[in-house]
Amino acid sequence: MNTKIPAYLYEKSNIVRLILLTATFALLFINIFQPFGSRGWYPHISDFKYFFFSSLIILTGMLVVVVSRLIMLAYTKKNDLYLWQYLLWILVEIVAMSLFYTLFSKYIPKEGLNRDILDIFRQSTINTSWVLLLPYAILWLYFSWRDKNNLLEKLAKSEPNVELAKKNLVAFPDEKGELKISIMLENLLYVDSADNYATIHYLNKSKLSHYLIRNSLKWMEENLTKDSPLVRCHRSYIVNLDKVKVLRKTKEGIFLELDTDNTPDIPVSKTYYERVMSKFSKYTV
Repeated sequence: MNTKIPAYLYEKSNIVRLILLTATFALLFINIFQPFGSRGWYPHISDFKYFFFSSLIILTGMLVVVVSRLIMLAYTKKNDLYLWQYLLWILVEIVAMSLFYTLFSKYIPKEGLNRDILDIFRQSTINTSWVLLLPYAILWLYFSWRDKNNLLEKLAKSEPNVELAKKNLVAFPDEKGELKISIMLENLLYVDSADNYATIHYLNKSKLSHYLIRNSLKWMEENLTKDSPLVRCHRSYIVNLDKVKVLRKTKEGIFLELDTDNTPDIPVSKTYYERVMSKFSKYTV
């Protein structure tokens, strides 16, 4: 339950698809199937009037989903969304829509039968669960299938692109796997991190530049340092050993001096010392 939900579930375009499909499904479900004898609740109104009121209540109730997903979109721009939070979010949507439908069914239209409000809420909760959960489940499966297909296509396209590997181009994706920046290894200096973000320091036309990315040093260590001069030397730093000109031991600790002006000395912690020394002898002259 502490697993992060896939990013495709809260992408803007997919949220629009979810709202449109759910609204269409709800219209068909209520007006064609008339679940739980809902047509019998209003015996004195015409079929057209029933269709009008049921469609009105469904489309108005969908505003709950629209507002909910807009809030989700804003929330996920700065925060991770976990599976338990997503399921709770859906539950809140069901309860909110059920309350709306209950009040609407109780007081509009006036020709409706005089039914107990708790009974209306119970029926509304059942109806709303079907109306939301079925399209949600279908779209989750579709989005998952499409995401895997896109990934396979990208892998297929990247296979013949051996030139990039030969040129030692280092690709930096964000935590969602979306490529944000690629840097030639010979221009890459070091990476430092703070919280869930990392700053990549590199040379661009001989000038110091940096790029902020949302990803962890742990991911970079596991995916970018193998068979390369990149090494993690501190819990907050990854350094390109090809850019190190001096390894200096002082009373304060061990530091790496880079061959580029105006760059800070990079600390080496005891945890990573052996790893750094092993690579230092291999990748430096």
